[in-house]
Amino acid sequence: MTHAELWERHQAVMPEWLALYYEEPIEIVSGSGRRVTDGEGNSYLDFFAGILTNAIGYDIAEIAEAVREQLASGVVHTSTVYLIRRQIELAEKIAELSGIPSAKVFFTNSGTEANEAALLFATQNRRSNQVLAMRNSYHGRSFGTIAITGHRGWSASSLTPVNVQYVQGAYRYRSPFRDLPDAEYIKVCVDDLRQVIDTTTSGDVACLIAEPIQGVGGFSSGPDGLYAAFKEVLDEYGILFISDEVQTGWGRTGEHFWGIQAHGVVPDAMTFAKGLGNGFAIGGVVASADLMDSLSANSLSTFGGNPLSTTAAKATIEYLLDNDLQANAVKRGAQLADGLRGISDEFPELGDVRGKGLMLAAEIIKPEDRTPDPATTAKLQQETKNRGLLIGKGGLHGNVLRMAPPMTLTEEEATEALDIIRDSFDTLR
Repeated sequence: MTHAELWERHQAVMPEWLALYYEEPIEIVSGSGRRVTDGEGNSYLDFFAGILTNAIGYDIAEIAEAVREQLASGVVHTSTVYLIRRQIELAEKIAELSGIPSAKVFFTNSGTEANEAALLFATQNRRSNQVLAMRNSYHGRSFGTIAITGHRGWSASSLTPVNVQYVQGAYRYRSPFRDLPDAEYIKVCVDDLRQVIDTTTSGDVACLIAEPIQGVGGFSSGPDGLYAAFKEVLDEYGILFISDEVQTGWGRTGEHFWGIQAHGVVPDAMTFAKGLGNGFAIGGVVASADLMDSLSANSLSTFGGNPLSTTAAKATIEYLLDNDLQANAVKRGAQLADGLRGISDEFPELGDVRGKGLMLAAEIIKPEDRTPDPATTAKLQQETKNRGLLIGKGGLHGNVLRMAPPMTLTEEEATEALDIIRDSFDTLR
């Protein structure tokens, strides 16, 4: 069956809002290392990794063997009404890695569900439904997480279970304060945070939730130290701080294991998902015991933290740590960033190169006035695909190319990708 035939069937039974990449969408049917093959036999170097989810790559023997052993036991699911050894072992490791004092962990099936759980804990703990979020943010597709998403393209409803106010600082490239030095930029954003609290809330806000690097928003972020300065204000009011690590966790940013560590602050809670399972569905919250134990009623998770997903996640973390993939993210990320900046020197359409480690973005603009250029962005994404490279797209205006390859990326593969990107930009001339 061709991709065109499969796409026709997809359109007949799937929602219209379930967006697909490329003029002619593809089916990925196999993978090995950092490469995948589509249903028509074409091979690609994968620089988006299932939206940062296949963090280690494809067909990793150590992870596959751990999963096979669990499958061989005949137990894929028991639910959280029973003890789950792998869940406990994984929670112990994540609690240790989190740096949060007296940490406890609750497992879910996705980042959306993790953020929903974190909102529940924070609002229950503070007895308030008021929440602060960042402009240009994305936290999921559910009713509650859409409410705290500050990105019009992904916010389908104005109805909300929480009272949300948005603050400045996470998208610097188009900020009115973009040209200020870091310290002054942080100061005006802190002033904005304080003003938002004082003028648009009753003061008893439950939490601020923020992505250290905004994912769907186009891998944008404020200067290092921004959230440490925010935390000082939050602490004055007793407001909790939740770091959404769904995309930035597990060493992907290179210099730190968690994205928030670049800001020199320990949050009250962190949410996680994506790369933890290397393709298996798992997410969760790690938080201080006082916050995690805020619920005053029974609860459980039918599928969250099941034996199969936690086995895969435990093997993924062990592989990541044993092979020091965080250090590899630093080296390969620097190689890619340098290469992209070289391309931007030659092509003014590449208005901004940003990100950390193996979480990099290229914002595409119209050089004459720096306005977003989503049409050229789509063309470049298609051109790289035609040459054998899969990359993502995002940003508030759909004009940001997102690159987040598996953390096992090699130097040769990074060079290959840069060559393809450079050749794709040549088509603009």
